[in-house]
Amino acid sequence: MISDRWTEESYYNYLNYLKSLADNKYKNFQQKLCTTKYEILGIKIPLLRKIAKEISKTNYLEFLKLCKNTFYEEVLIEGLVIANIKDEKIFIEYFNEYIKKIDNWAICDSFCNSLKIVTKNPLKYFKLAKKLSLNKKEFISRTGLIIILNFYVKEEYLNDIFNTLDKINSNKYYINMAESWLICELYIHYPQETEKYLLNNNLNNFTHNKAISKIKDSYRVSKEQKNYLDTLKRI
Repeated sequence: MISDRWTEESYYNYLNYLKSLADNKYKNFQQKLCTTKYEILGIKIPLLRKIAKEISKTNYLEFLKLCKNTFYEEVLIEGLVIANIKDEKIFIEYFNEYIKKIDNWAICDSFCNSLKIVTKNPLKYFKLAKKLSLNKKEFISRTGLIIILNFYVKEEYLNDIFNTLDKINSNKYYINMAESWLICELYIHYPQETEKYLLNNNLNNFTHNKAISKIKDSYRVSKEQKNYLDTLKRI
């Protein structure tokens, strides 16, 4: 139930509406894929996006002031509403607070790939994404990396991206996986430049080898390229 005006009562009704959409089968599936402190109800992402879009048409600032942190879907919808904000000043204020709530890859990635405002001021948000990537907190760093992955796999950003990857000194799993995924996409679009990076980088062995593994999984990479990449793996 989406209200035109948001009060404690209408927010309570909204949470009950989310509970009514819960799918236990999907919940069980999602729990196997995603570790989070938030309770998972089991609602598929297309429906969550639809709900967020409807909320964005209401007084969303009233809604955001009432947001709690009980359900996974509740936190994700909050993020999707923030991602829809067009006013940059308001967006940055909520963005900076929201990323502290992210505790899993699914919320992180869904939020980051929804940030259309990034395209309105690409240099500003690239600078922000690089800064976030170097954060020691696992999902703040992943937020920066996934923003780069979604919006900045372009030739003019390559050197900056490689330099940023080399400055990340972390063994945290979801940071390393985001790094390897990003390198895979860079290789698919810019194989020569990325191959040169793979020959000389500061990545830890796990990330370096995982990046090569992800590249090899791609159907967009030739057999010859894959065979050569095998020779670049570290023991």
